[in-house]
Amino acid sequence: MLEVLKYILPGLLVLTAAWVILHQMLKEERDRRDFELKKNTRKEVTTVRLRGYERLALLLERTTPEHILRDIDLNGLTVRQLQILMLKTIRMEFDHNLSQQIYVSDDTWESILIVQEELGRFVSTVAQSFPAESPALPYAQQMITVYNTNGETPTDVALGKLRNEARALLI
Repeated sequence: MLEVLKYILPGLLVLTAAWVILHQMLKEERDRRDFELKKNTRKEVTTVRLRGYERLALLLERTTPEHILRDIDLNGLTVRQLQILMLKTIRMEFDHNLSQQIYVSDDTWESILIVQEELGRFVSTVAQSFPAESPALPYAQQMITVYNTNGETPTDVALGKLRNEARALLI
């Protein structure tokens, strides 16, 4: 019996050592693969998030009164018609980009929502200072003038937050 233990005990020690070494090597390989996967995923996610930031920046730029009015033929439009058209354009732009909220912080998304609300309020407030059936051109000119002279606009604030988040992502 002692003779058998002389052969079995060293064999068990060698087997245990081999198992420990093999287990450690497999764990290190798995950790390395997980790290590589996370690294590659992070690159892809960063690219997708940056596209989201770009789309939101475009949204903010495209919903400024000056930009919207550039694409509208004002001839024959009344103040009321232009007001409705602008509100519809703002709403459509925001609705089209709702899914982009998953790429930004809650604070930045909130500032983008504030832009939508403030733009709608602004368009309606300026419209109230004109008769509904009057020509749209003076109304459009007034909107551009007032929007650009009120200092920092909600659009500027939201764009600033968006830029800061995008920069932080790249660092």
